[in-house]
Amino acid sequence: MEPEKKSPKTQPNNPLHGVKLVDILEQLTEKYTWEELASKININCFKSNPSIKSSLKFLRRTPWARSKVEALYLKSLPKN
Repeated sequence: MEPEKKSPKTQPNNPLHGVKLVDILEQLTEKYTWEELASKININCFKSNPSIKSSLKFLRRTPWARSKVEALYLKSLPKN
């Protein structure tokens, strides 16, 4: 007998559910330049030699900065 497959829990009220941090950064860097991101969110990973890789490393370790990036991402989404 196969074990019962559990469906993933959905979070209909969470617009970030299922969105990866790398996808958030890629979308933000398509919309804004690194300089614009640094002016909107004052963190060094956007100011000094910015890259997706270095930003991911910093944001995964720094919850307050990640929250700011996620908030900017949500603001940048088109309104339905």
